[in-house]
Amino acid sequence: MTARPDLQENDVVRIPRGVRLREDKARGGWVLLAPERVFQLDPIAQQVLTRVDGERDVADIVDDLAAAFDAPRERILTDVRAMLLDLMSKNVLEVA
Repeated sequence: MTARPDLQENDVVRIPRGVRLREDKARGGWVLLAPERVFQLDPIAQQVLTRVDGERDVADIVDDLAAAFDAPRERILTDVRAMLLDLMSKNVLEVA
């Protein structure tokens, strides 16, 4: 699926078949494994992607992060939307 120009709060995002989120115990941290590619995740990306379950919409993910980190919702929405769109453009996330 190609990335959309925008991602709505009611969109449900999922990790597509063939892509996996895994803890990399050898290096410490988390990675997103895709065919012939590995994306090393920073702690923020890891927090976002562990909430991407194919059932929760973007609004639910943002609300959960805002509550967990006591941060402004609009700022989190902007950052999460940008990250998800970037990963969608790399074909490692898709709208369910």
